[in-house]
Amino acid sequence: MSDSEFLFLENVRFGYTERAILDGVSVRFRRGSVTALMGGSGCGKTTLLRLIGGQLRPQAGRVVFDGHDIPTLGRDALYALRRRMGMLFQFGALFTDLSVFDNVAFPLREHTPLSEELIRDLVLLKLEAVGLRGAAQLMPAEISGGMSRRVALARAIALDPPLLLYDEPFAGLDPILLGTIAVLIRRLNDALGATTVLVSHDLHESFEIADYVYMLGDGTVLGHGTPDELRASKDPRVEQFLHGRRDGPVKFHYPAPELATQLGMR
Repeated sequence: MSDSEFLFLENVRFGYTERAILDGVSVRFRRGSVTALMGGSGCGKTTLLRLIGGQLRPQAGRVVFDGHDIPTLGRDALYALRRRMGMLFQFGALFTDLSVFDNVAFPLREHTPLSEELIRDLVLLKLEAVGLRGAAQLMPAEISGGMSRRVALARAIALDPPLLLYDEPFAGLDPILLGTIAVLIRRLNDALGATTVLVSHDLHESFEIADYVYMLGDGTVLGHGTPDELRASKDPRVEQFLHGRRDGPVKFHYPAPELATQLGMR
């Protein structure tokens, strides 16, 4: 199996009723790389993550991870495959009644037969990797939002998964923590030899750490390439997003009849 076949979506369609969120989308994620999924709100970035995780099933197309076509798997096979995926949710999603240590230990206790002594050592190593070994006995209510995000990252890598999925990991962070999380994502990917899929609106940090970028919009892939290749794109939809322009292909007003007509003035 080539690196480009490790994770891919091919001609995927997904939508609700008549509204297509993704329409014939094909993307590939190379083994060992950090790939960013970017685009405006509602363009289908998080939907792609949920398709990869098997929370959603496409109406057409294939979602293949390490040779397994995810939509065709039964429950037990899907759960087994998910153990090879680490997921960092937008705001951490820590268990509020468990300590920092126990949050990170949770997947090890649930999915491995390891002794508590070995689990202790692994948890401390993961917390050391994110700079929070000293916070092991604190509760989630006793740490900041940025620290919660780092604990969630340590939990996501507890099982050394070959695939890491991040849903808006930079949301709500101050500039220092934003840079810290970005560097951790890159370093942990390289240390684990993992493949990272990163959904984000943050252009600067994402372009700093990504090897490859897909720009989504209108249910399709608007453009893709290295960060430098995307910066050089002449596609007006890509340019509008990258430069934050108010005027362009993406309009402020959702399509509607003329206001005067709806108000009965004509």
